[in-house]
Amino acid sequence: MSRDLTDFITGLPKAELHVHHVGSASARIVGELAERHPGVVPSDPDQLRDFFAFRDFAHFVEVYLSVVDLIRTADDIRYLTYEVAREMAEGQRVRYAELTCTPYTSVLRGVPIEAYTEAIEDARTAAERDFGLVLRWIYDIPGESGLPAADATLEYALEHRVDALVGFGLGGPEIGVPRAQFQPHFDAARAAGLHSVPHAGETTGPETIWESLRLLGAERIGHGTSAAQDPALLAHLAETGISLEVCPSSNVATRAVASLAEHPLRRFVEAGVTVSINSDDPPMFGTTLNQEYVVAADLLDLDEAGLRELAAAAVRASFAPDEVRSRLLAEIDRS
Repeated sequence: MSRDLTDFITGLPKAELHVHHVGSASARIVGELAERHPGVVPSDPDQLRDFFAFRDFAHFVEVYLSVVDLIRTADDIRYLTYEVAREMAEGQRVRYAELTCTPYTSVLRGVPIEAYTEAIEDARTAAERDFGLVLRWIYDIPGESGLPAADATLEYALEHRVDALVGFGLGGPEIGVPRAQFQPHFDAARAAGLHSVPHAGETTGPETIWESLRLLGAERIGHGTSAAQDPALLAHLAETGISLEVCPSSNVATRAVASLAEHPLRRFVEAGVTVSINSDDPPMFGTTLNQEYVVAADLLDLDEAGLRELAAAAVRASFAPDEVRSRLLAEIDRS
C-alpha cells in the first residue's frame, strides 16, 4: 500500500462499532493497572507482548479474564475508560464509538453497579469534552457465565440504565453456549428500546448466526465470519441490511480464519452485505483500527473514495444520534 493511502487512513474520521472496553486496554494502560494490582499480569511491556500471544480462542478468553481481574475499583474503571477514549481519539481518529462493556465481571469483583455506571459516565463526559469523541455503551452478557450473568446484565441495563446505553450484546465463547437460552433477556432488552447486537459465527457455523437473527432479533452481527459458508444467509443479510461487524486481525488471532488472505470480507461485500471494519480487542491482537482499514483496503482493493464509503457505512450502521451521524458523515465526505 502506498504511503499516501496509509496517511489518508490515519486522517480519516471513523466510527467503531465492535470494540471491547477491557479489550481496548493498551500495554500502557494494562501496565498501570498491573502496577496497581500486582499478580498474574506482567507490567513490563515486553513481557506483556508475550503474555498476549494467543494459542487459540479459549486461551484468548483466559488471558482476557486475567486483565479483567486487574479492574477492581471504580477508579480503575474510570481510568481505563478515559484512557481508552484518549487513544481512540488521538491515535485512530475515532469520532464515535459504541464500546462493549461487561459490567457483570466488574460487579462480580466487588464494584457496585452504581459505582460502575458513575465511573463510565464520568469518563464518557470527560472524553467528549477533552477529545471530541462521542461514546455510547453496549452492555454485553459474558456467555461463559451463563444465565446468572444474563439475568444480572439485563437488570443492570433496565434498572440502572443511563441515556448513553444503546445496545444489548452477547460475547464470550460460542461453543457450548447456545443462543436460545438468552432469548427472554434479548426480548426484554429490545422491549425497553435497546438494540440487539450479539456476537455470532466467530467460532461456530452459520446456524449460530441464524439463531441470533431468529431468536435474539439481532440488528447487527458481531463477527459473523462463518456467514460466508451459507449463500442463503448472505442473501438474507444483504436483503435485510443487517450488517456484519468485521474484525479481520482478531479473526486470525483467535484462529477463526487461517490467514488474512483467506478472510471472507471480500465475499461479504460481493454478496451485497453491509460491513463495518472494527478492531475488537486491538492491543491484545497487536492491531489498531487504522491497521484494520489498511487490511480492508488491501482485501477489497480500495482507493480513497472506497475508504470513505467504508467509513461512512460504519456511521450508517451505528446507533448514533442523528446530529452526530450527520456531522460525522460530513467530516468523512470532506476528508
